[in-house]
Amino acid sequence: MAKEKQTEFVVSDRRKFTAEGEIRPDAPPEKEEAVSPAPAEAPGAAPPSEDSARLITSPEAPGSPGGDPEMPPAPTDEELAQQKTAYDDTNRKLDAQLKEKLGGREMGNFEMTFERFTASLYMTALLQLGMAAPEGQQPRVDIMGARQTIDTIALLQEKTKGNLSDAEKNMIQQALYELRMAWVEVMNAINNPPSVQIPGTPTIPSGPGPTRIK
Repeated sequence: MAKEKQTEFVVSDRRKFTAEGEIRPDAPPEKEEAVSPAPAEAPGAAPPSEDSARLITSPEAPGSPGGDPEMPPAPTDEELAQQKTAYDDTNRKLDAQLKEKLGGREMGNFEMTFERFTASLYMTALLQLGMAAPEGQQPRVDIMGARQTIDTIALLQEKTKGNLSDAEKNMIQQALYELRMAWVEVMNAINNPPSVQIPGTPTIPSGPGPTRIK
């Protein structure tokens, strides 16, 4: 049987300090880390442009914490004025064409006012509540649509606070009051439908039904 060759292990003490805290005379010297110099700019390299510097440092740059990459920049005052002028010009041309088609007769006033806008939302909510319907059609209830329209009127009231005339303020308050009351009545009718009377059974009284807004 061959005799196994024994491997000798050499233990080297690489501690720098002795037990008393003094530097050992045979301690290995420390290696100094080389510090690489900063890369110098290439000769003739152009400095960063103002646009690129703004993209790097601006908090509104796309991808930065404060920026929204999907939000387009707001139009300038000059662009807004130009678009309004072009819009008004096309409206005047349209009015002239309609007047010519009507043989010179005066048309109705199509200018949008706060009262007309509020009235259009009010009528939309009535249609959605089933309180009104186009001629020849049956009323249909869209309870979630009515809720959204009523909330839209409430939002309009909040955002225009302090900027309405007395007539406009009273109109939107009255519209909200009537629509909210009608919405509650419709919800009560949905949650508590009238019972069906079966012949030979006693009559069970039901709750008040929804009322229509006049």
